[in-house]
Amino acid sequence: MELVSTWMERSAQFKGIIHEVQREEICGNLTLQHHMLEPVQRIPRYELLLKDYLLKLPQDSPDCKDAQKSLELIATAAEHSNAAIRKMERMHSLLKVYELLGGEEDIVSPTNELIKEGHILKLSAKNGTTQDRYLILFNDRLLYCVPKLRLIGQKFGVRARIDVEGMELKESSSLNVPRTFLVSGKQRSLELQARTEEEKRDWIQAIQATIQKHEQTLETFKQLISEDETPPNSPGSELGRRAPTPIREKEVTMCMQCKEPFNALTKRRHHCRACGHVVCGKCSEFRARLVYDNNRPNRVCAGCYTTLQGSPASPVPHPNTPQRRRSILEKQASVVAENSVICSFLHYMEKGGKAWHKGWFVIPENEPLVLYIYGAPQDVKAQRSMPLIGFEVSLPDPGERVDRRHAFRISQSHLCWYFSPETEELRQRWMEVLSRAGRGEEGKGPPSILEADEDTEAEEAT
Repeated sequence: MELVSTWMERSAQFKGIIHEVQREEICGNLTLQHHMLEPVQRIPRYELLLKDYLLKLPQDSPDCKDAQKSLELIATAAEHSNAAIRKMERMHSLLKVYELLGGEEDIVSPTNELIKEGHILKLSAKNGTTQDRYLILFNDRLLYCVPKLRLIGQKFGVRARIDVEGMELKESSSLNVPRTFLVSGKQRSLELQARTEEEKRDWIQAIQATIQKHEQTLETFKQLISEDETPPNSPGSELGRRAPTPIREKEVTMCMQCKEPFNALTKRRHHCRACGHVVCGKCSEFRARLVYDNNRPNRVCAGCYTTLQGSPASPVPHPNTPQRRRSILEKQASVVAENSVICSFLHYMEKGGKAWHKGWFVIPENEPLVLYIYGAPQDVKAQRSMPLIGFEVSLPDPGERVDRRHAFRISQSHLCWYFSPETEELRQRWMEVLSRAGRGEEGKGPPSILEADEDTEAEEAT
């Protein structure tokens, strides 16, 4: 059919002959291509005719047995034909992707199946900016691709390959960025953002279905797994074996090991390639070979080095050396936020101050009368804590010059703090929670920003 269409375009003489044939009465005003489909269309037609024939055939007819056998044979032929067509369509899809990647990736195989492809936004682990990327999902791998400059046609280069085996999916990766999801594999972790909620839902459904199908396939090969392998749920078994989910640098203001604040000159940020934490240079001056990176040496933090190498990364303290008492401020912000009365970013300023500052504020469920102030959502230590009993909550007086929207204040004796959330709704929630805490009421207030979209009822904190 494609050959006929091509030569009708190339040769006027051939086109004239075809039109002359098609004008004959026997053609029934149909094109040659329609008649060429007849042999293929006869297979499902025979199946339909035989089904109709058997419905009208008496049960005691001598032809009933042969007709039933004929139906089984033609149904098998129809299924074989459909399977061959589907196989050819899958192969054509693989060839298109093969050309899209410039022949760099060996994907044309009968065992490969293209599940989904399309553009997506990638969130930078360093500063949270977005970059346009292209994802291609197969039944056994996910290809993370970047655009390539070409004079003719769009081409992509493969930046990373993530096996479906061991892949994990998290539907929401960031509190502050909408439509995000996290794909974590043995080779790499990707923090992605869809352009619409529908696009996010389609990708999540496709990836989840692919993971589930792959896991079902592996169930039949469980007996091949060696008993000598490290149990998957044992502590540290995944460390170094799969790519970590890196924490964005802008969400941390202090080293997650030594808790010293970062600065641009003497204490810069570094990622531990084993756990993904953000640490300083001194706490990440160790090198360990990581399985997911083909056993190449990578920068790791002191804790991961000890776990991976089995030897301490720093001198072991003497048994008689007194242990440092843990500060009450040493509460990791992300852990506290998961079980909080309320948490969000706020701009704040103490009375008499000249500039507003931005911080991550949390009131834990287990300490509903204390406000913790962090520099960022992933900090492992709060900058300060503030007991809330006795504070009164109010809006600024008309004479006070507050140059931010949605501002409110809390005051007690000579102390006065101003806060400014991003929205009016968030201001109302904070004012209500702080008012209850100021009166010494320990009951859980409105839902935190982590729970704002869930229809959960208020519970009393223990």
